[in-house]
Amino acid sequence: QVQLVESGGGLVQAGGSLRLSCAASGRTFSSYAMGWFRQAPGKEREIVASISWSVGTTYYSDSVKGRFTISRDNAKNTVYLQMNSLKPEDTGIYYCNGGAPIMTLAGGKYWGQGTQVTVSS
Repeated sequence: QVQLVESGGGLVQAGGSLRLSCAASGRTFSSYAMGWFRQAPGKEREIVASISWSVGTTYYSDSVKGRFTISRDNAKNTVYLQMNSLKPEDTGIYYCNGGAPIMTLAGGKYWGQGTQVTVSS
């Protein structure tokens, strides 16, 4: 069993930055691909970024490529999402996800409770 707890969300002006953190419990954290998903108001949840469990191969959605950076620290059981040049359309609830050796668009079986990110124009 793995528990994921996100932190770092908040209100920021367009062009600003935020750094999300996801702390994971459980000894198998380093065996999972990890990802960040978001759900904007009135929209379905979508994948934003993911990182593999071993060599740290990353994936980014087209909408955040070049602005967001995902990273992980297996020693600390933590995954991060550095978000720069934020836009109002980045507003939503951001969820940490893991639980599978390879990340898919549907995500792994473990989800955090979500953290709100609001970008004002």
